[in-house]
Amino acid sequence: MSGFDLSMLAFVIMLGAIFLRMPIGVSMAITGFVGTWIVLGSPNAVLSQMKSLTYETFSSYSLSIVPMFLLMGEFATKSGMSRDLFRAAADWLGHRKGGMAIAAVGACAGFGAVCGSSLATASTMGKVALPEMKRYGYSDALSTGVLAAGGTLGILIPPSVILVIYAIITEQNIVKMFMAAMIPGVLAALGYMVTVAIYVRLRPDSATTAARVPYGERFRNLLRIWPVVVIFIAVIGGIYVGIFTPTEGAAVGAVGTGLYGFVSGGLDKRGFLESILSTAKSTGMIFFIIFGAQLFNSFLAFTQTPQALVAWVGEQGYAPMTVMIVMLIAYLIFGCVMDSLSMILLTIPIFFPIIQALDFGMSQEEVAIWFGIIALIVVEVGLITPPVGMNLFIIHSIAREVPITDTYKGVAPFVISDLIRVGILLGFPSITLFLVRVMF
Repeated sequence: MSGFDLSMLAFVIMLGAIFLRMPIGVSMAITGFVGTWIVLGSPNAVLSQMKSLTYETFSSYSLSIVPMFLLMGEFATKSGMSRDLFRAAADWLGHRKGGMAIAAVGACAGFGAVCGSSLATASTMGKVALPEMKRYGYSDALSTGVLAAGGTLGILIPPSVILVIYAIITEQNIVKMFMAAMIPGVLAALGYMVTVAIYVRLRPDSATTAARVPYGERFRNLLRIWPVVVIFIAVIGGIYVGIFTPTEGAAVGAVGTGLYGFVSGGLDKRGFLESILSTAKSTGMIFFIIFGAQLFNSFLAFTQTPQALVAWVGEQGYAPMTVMIVMLIAYLIFGCVMDSLSMILLTIPIFFPIIQALDFGMSQEEVAIWFGIIALIVVEVGLITPPVGMNLFIIHSIAREVPITDTYKGVAPFVISDLIRVGILLGFPSITLFLVRVMF
């Protein structure tokens, strides 16, 4: 059996294990270990290789940014920022048709800017915004659908943990990746808001209007969200202008968010310890998945599968955009059964060399950045794609009385909005790369 055939068989076995609910990190690690054993012919050689691989992977200074951003998100969740964000947005928009749903999107975008996690954004904002939308008579489909979709903003709007990991494994500049994600992130939020506006006009009974809030109260509540603005500017602005590195920026954000939580009273000693423990658990999980991915990628390197796939695609003469679209469809399919981090770590070692070998009329760095943002957006769509989109089940766990089929119906217009946005960014790469080209 050739190395390529062995790697394809291993990939199929690994996917089968994942579909049978084996943890993704375990399935990648076992497949990589056994595959490398077969290629090298000795378990001792694999164990020796694992020793150096483990050190090389986890001695990377760049990976320290992951627990810092996770801790920042935990502090933001427990400090009450989500409640203040939604209240301020609802004061300004609630009196309009569908205004509470639009406010939920805006609050999700704001919370995502200090959280960096899709699941945490969906869970936290769901607990805050769902009761309010129910109180004002919003339909179950719209209220759960908009929050499931709004939660995905946490994965795209910087700082984003998945974006950091993509930058690390593809050796791209984290600052440039954050910069490239800004405009697509804003477009995502605006697209969801427009979707809500269209939805409530096509289905007038799905939403109501709240009483108009006096301007004095609006400005008072608006002032309460100043910590979110300050932390976002300090972290992202400081990274952009070079005051500190992304890792230092993540540490500044974690400290700032924690201090705000203590001062505001939203974060007590128990909440602090829970945040530390939760961050440690999440970091351990992510790092184990990264280790499994590295072991599997090492196996692929021994079989020279990425090089073989690059050569095969080149021989077929497919148009670069056709190859890109096929990859994005694969992400949509994988999104039905996998979380976002697993999809990125599993596919990038195979897809990225192929993308780098294609001619899109841009430099390799620009192609890497553009592809990373597009891939992240499609992964984000997978989080709200039935039947098992992760965000759908997060919202369903909060609103158990709402049939999951209603959530599927409610999220469908937002999936369409995402696909339209993907089409625009595919057709016009300069939208994604605009800030990168201006600043660099």
